Amino acid sequence: MNELPLGLLLVALVVLIIISGFFSGSETGLMALNKYRLRHLVRDKHAGAMRAHRLLEHPDRLISLILLGNNAVNIMITLLAAIIMLRMFGELSVFVSTVILTFIMVLFAEVTPKTLAALHPERFAFPATWILNPLMRIGYPVVWFFNKLMHGIFKIFRIDSSHQDSMHLSPEELRTVVIEAGSMIPRSHQDMLLSILDLEQVSVDDIMVPRGEIVGIDIEDDWQSILDQLYSAQHTRLPVYRGDINHVIGIVHLRRTIKLLTEENFSRETLLEVVPEAYFVPESTPLHTQLINFQRARRRIALVVDEYGDVQGLVTLEDILEEIVGEFTTDPAASIKEVHPQEDGTWLVDGSANIRELNKLLNWDLPVDGPKTLNGLILEHLEAIPEASTSLKIADYPIDILQVSDNAVKTARIYPSLSNETVQSQTDG
Repeated sequence: MNELPLGLLLVALVVLIIISGFFSGSETGLMALNKYRLRHLVRDKHAGAMRAHRLLEHPDRLISLILLGNNAVNIMITLLAAIIMLRMFGELSVFVSTVILTFIMVLFAEVTPKTLAALHPERFAFPATWILNPLMRIGYPVVWFFNKLMHGIFKIFRIDSSHQDSMHLSPEELRTVVIEAGSMIPRSHQDMLLSILDLEQVSVDDIMVPRGEIVGIDIEDDWQSILDQLYSAQHTRLPVYRGDINHVIGIVHLRRTIKLLTEENFSRETLLEVVPEAYFVPESTPLHTQLINFQRARRRIALVVDEYGDVQGLVTLEDILEEIVGEFTTDPAASIKEVHPQEDGTWLVDGSANIRELNKLLNWDLPVDGPKTLNGLILEHLEAIPEASTSLKIADYPIDILQVSDNAVKTARIYPSLSNETVQSQTDG
């Protein structure tokens, strides 16, 4: 090599540094590829993605190939640089050449290519597969030998080399992916995806119509009263029961009664003939499970029962869909009839208002891990039945109790969260 021209040695050194940078960037680019986007591109028959996917199917082989190539090139660079410096400056240049070579290698063969590959993994990795795939076939015997040695070392230290991290995402990880998608997913779609993920954490008793608010037909009522109910009902499906809601006969669809209402012989017995059996669900059923159950049972409405079989409320398919797509009204205050906004920024809230709906529609943060209604939350907090004009604070929300009746809070005034006011005042300042 001493007979080769110095210019040729310098050109060879530059080429070797470029090759070293190629191996360094290839490793970073391939490992930085988004695995889920890569799968998507493979399904779309993207050539570069398919080549990269073949290499990444055996990451141990790929890493061995890249490191073998990179280290072989780096050794050649060291030898070649030493020869060049000896020919140019003599033996005293060895230390200086080490410092200069280290700087050049770190900058041009490590930091620069790896940074570019990390920023643009697909642009770096896909073209690199044109070279790495043939090298894998050519160097497979050497790669195989080194992998065997590596797995032997793993066995000595009892490391399971067959285990690979699962590609499956947990609901929390998937939630993070959706949130981090940003402008790639429209905000409305993002909200719906997050709501779908939340279905597993919400049960039917969180969204059901409470027992006291169920509108139904008592078959023992005066017949004219029943007819008036059928004519003026605001719901298409009504529970039919005897005496109280715990003795449910079934749920009638008013469409089935339209023709009967025009007949002269329409009677209780005729009405009961078109009342199908009621559908019951446990109050702890998660919403995603109930959505599937509605589909399997071909039902749209169910009565919610507790562990003793007593009816606690009513849930519909539309209620679950609203959890995904949001309320079907644009005015948050109008979508909860128990809420009335005031000019001073406070809210008059009925004690029967559902806490989860208040949080969702008014962007509040009242605790939801206990009682379902505002009345229940206040009673749990005070551990007693309060009197009117009592004031308290729950989760930084000041609350004035305005009306108490029948051992329950009927109306309360809720002020904006104190923490939100502090943040706002700091922002204004």
